[in-house]
Amino acid sequence: MSRKITIIGAGSVGSTIAYTLSNDDIASEVVLIDIKKNKVEGEVLDIMQGTSFRDPISIVAGDYADAAGSDIVIITSGIARKPGQSRLELVQTNVNIIKEIAPKIVAAAPDALYIIVSNPVDIITYVFTKISGLPEHRIIGSGTLLDTARLRCALSEHFMVGQKNMHAYVFGEHGDSSFIPWSCAVVSGVQIDEYSNIMASHGLLDKPLDKEEMTSYIHKSGGTIIANKGATYYAVSVSVCRLCAVLLSAEDSILTISSMMHGEYGIEDVCISTLTLVGPNGIRTKVPVRLTEEETQKLRDSADKLKEVIQSINI
Repeated sequence: MSRKITIIGAGSVGSTIAYTLSNDDIASEVVLIDIKKNKVEGEVLDIMQGTSFRDPISIVAGDYADAAGSDIVIITSGIARKPGQSRLELVQTNVNIIKEIAPKIVAAAPDALYIIVSNPVDIITYVFTKISGLPEHRIIGSGTLLDTARLRCALSEHFMVGQKNMHAYVFGEHGDSSFIPWSCAVVSGVQIDEYSNIMASHGLLDKPLDKEEMTSYIHKSGGTIIANKGATYYAVSVSVCRLCAVLLSAEDSILTISSMMHGEYGIEDVCISTLTLVGPNGIRTKVPVRLTEEETQKLRDSADKLKEVIQSINI
């Protein structure tokens, strides 16, 4: 079955998503679009020359019209975050870019599922939801999917057990106000504090789990990578491709993605990440896992921070 994915933006993230898709069986056709024609044509040529070792796949440098019939559209366009810069400092510039892109791509691919990756992703997802005219269930911000992947990587290294055994999440803004709801963090069904105690009693844990240090790691990882190599793109690309696989699969999955809130946890009219059931029909519903009072307040505080930004921008 033909599965078409269009990516808007051939920068580090967009081109790496295209490359990652070229090494998997998620899509049979990939369209990469960018205003820098030479850049996008070079990326496509480079990627295509590495596909001779797999089943046939079509990867083309296109324009908005070429997005027609897309199952998924991924938007990565925007100015990249600089060293020392927060995601929220990018806001108006990238809002203006999404305002320009939205009518063109929606006209070309009105039936697609949309994944928003551009930063600040919660704000851009909100703006796209407001201006696109598309049903909300078809608009999915990548949100804290990457943050959750970073958390599971760090927990895996701490406990020295495979990442697939880690069921812990990052909620809130994809940024400095995000937090880890430890009350629903488990290792293969065992609550994380209990698991930590069990491992320590068997001499299999070098040091106790420092939750504040883990939260700091999540907040600082992106900035550390940008300071060291200029940009982050590998982990986010794998996260987005995982989301694509879920959207093209036969069953729903539960992920931390950013979408419009309608009273969940007492939060309205902002896009933020919580557990969400998503699948081939897009967003099915939020999964309102029970949080502690402290965790609920952290989520509301994160939402309030995003609302302050929304009030300051021109949509």
